[in-house]
Amino acid sequence: MTMTVPASASLIQPLPDGPLDVVGDIHGEWDAFQQLMQHLGYDAQGRHPQGRKLIFVGDLCDRGPDSPAVIERVADWVAAGRAWVTIGNHEINLLANDAKDGSAWFFDARIASDRDRYEPYARATDAGQRQAIRDFFASLPVALERDDLRVVHAAWSEPQIQAVRALPLGQVGQYWNQYEEETNREARQGSLATRMLQESRDWPHSLEDGAHPPPFLPAHADKELSKAMHNPIKVLITGVERRGSVPFFAGNKWRFVERVSWWDGYDQPTPVIVGHYWRRDPGVSRGPAHKGDLHMFEQIPTHAWHGLRHNVFCVDYSVGGRWISRRNGQPPIGAFRLAAMRWPERELVFDDGERVPSTAFGA
Repeated sequence: MTMTVPASASLIQPLPDGPLDVVGDIHGEWDAFQQLMQHLGYDAQGRHPQGRKLIFVGDLCDRGPDSPAVIERVADWVAAGRAWVTIGNHEINLLANDAKDGSAWFFDARIASDRDRYEPYARATDAGQRQAIRDFFASLPVALERDDLRVVHAAWSEPQIQAVRALPLGQVGQYWNQYEEETNREARQGSLATRMLQESRDWPHSLEDGAHPPPFLPAHADKELSKAMHNPIKVLITGVERRGSVPFFAGNKWRFVERVSWWDGYDQPTPVIVGHYWRRDPGVSRGPAHKGDLHMFEQIPTHAWHGLRHNVFCVDYSVGGRWISRRNGQPPIGAFRLAAMRWPERELVFDDGERVPSTAFGA
């Protein structure tokens, strides 16, 4: 898929000039979104009295009570030139018709399986509304950049950035599907499909069945890793991964590959802000949110920049886990919050109004 694409039409787009507020994964949490915007100083039209601009790191939807409202509000602000969005894995799932955990607001196929966790939630049922959501997601870039800052949903990995830089804006879903089909074709042509079929016969339980931990399934691990790393768009929006050794339950599915802290090898001077990784206070269990994978921030202070040069920051503070509180009839858990990083001030603002300076920048 080698081609030359003008920068103005690339899936890697420029960040706007001036001060920014970079907002973490919202996951349909309409109330938290509105509260954070108020604390940041934005009105209902996305205008700020100091002319600041909003940047969203993706994962606007799924799991929360009102994904359609969040998407429509952000899309209006993007159209007005007051907000910019990088696509996340949850937006890509929708474009690819991949009905995953928490997406029953859009996909009928998830209604039964999502009922116990995520109800009540608003659904997008109007055909015009659904097409508008698809069109908006299809228009999104994979990453945003300027001289002093980079924003991407999960990972800034230079080989994949350069591959995606050569792809045209507005066709992210089409290229995603092409890369996925290449991966599937390679699996069919080799022995992987036969190996996976045998493993499925030996282990008949669904991999979404958390009550039945499977043994480590090598063929499933190989397929998962191939799908994770062959597609450059996937690397940038889901992160760098490697073959694991022990199955773990995350995102309502048993998994066999594990995430890599790619920032520990990021040696470039330009800071990067990401979402995706469900950052929480050290020592707080992620298990209730069905996040059984490695907590990548266990040893990193809650408000600290991280990585080789201490110039990467994950601004996802796990607001997508608030469904646990609703299911249990409790008020929102304080540990599940929505955050924004004010740039260049490097100050964190949370939906409950807390303001905290980030630490260790450039150390």
